[in-house]
Amino acid sequence: MSAAEADLEALGFEKAMAELEDIVRRLERGDADLESAIALYERGALLRRHCEAKLKAAEARVEKIMLEAGSPAGLAPLDPQGGGS
Repeated sequence: MSAAEADLEALGFEKAMAELEDIVRRLERGDADLESAIALYERGALLRRHCEAKLKAAEARVEKIMLEAGSPAGLAPLDPQGGGS
């Protein structure tokens, strides 16, 4: 595990997402030199993977709670009536 990956371990989802959004804004502005842009992109890729892992872990916890409560696990529609918007 690299030092960059190690410092993500303690980073919560919200802070990681905020940092990722900041990186995207900086890259979209295009004001970073090539080396800085590459470093930002690498950090962004790590943050994306970190956020995805946090979301998957949260989803697994919710499914476990649902199973323990006797509810079926998995995704349920937001609109139980099935109506569109």
